[in-house]
Amino acid sequence: MFVIAWIVVCLRTDKGPFSIDAQGEKDSFENILALYHRCGELLLGLASGSLVVLISSSAFKNGHLPWQFASPLFLLALTVIYVFLFMVLMTLNYEHYKHDHSSYTRFKYTRNQALGFASMSCFFVGYVWLIIVVTNGAGGSPLTC
Repeated sequence: MFVIAWIVVCLRTDKGPFSIDAQGEKDSFENILALYHRCGELLLGLASGSLVVLISSSAFKNGHLPWQFASPLFLLALTVIYVFLFMVLMTLNYEHYKHDHSSYTRFKYTRNQALGFASMSCFFVGYVWLIIVVTNGAGGSPLTC
């Protein structure tokens, strides 16, 4: 998902460097960064909480998790990784930008966008896939709690 998102973003993005702040407004990105962090925290909490609940409930009941859950859980794990990287790299890039306004390059811009879109995509696809598996749509055994 990350590679696909990055390719799409790269094809739609002009050359850099890019300005993080809105035109003419110094330090305007700080409010947006806080919003990105709140959204990231929510997505991180939902994905990691789902992983813990699904794995622990199955482990306590059956001793193992059916193999049909591996792919959707892997997508939820990728969500956690991508969101974490997105939040850290956005903060780091903004810190560098505060010291050097030409430091926010096309590479950083497209990477951050790809991480954000890939994390959301992995989360939604993982949950849809999980619903299909849990409801026996994919031939798997339903999760018993």
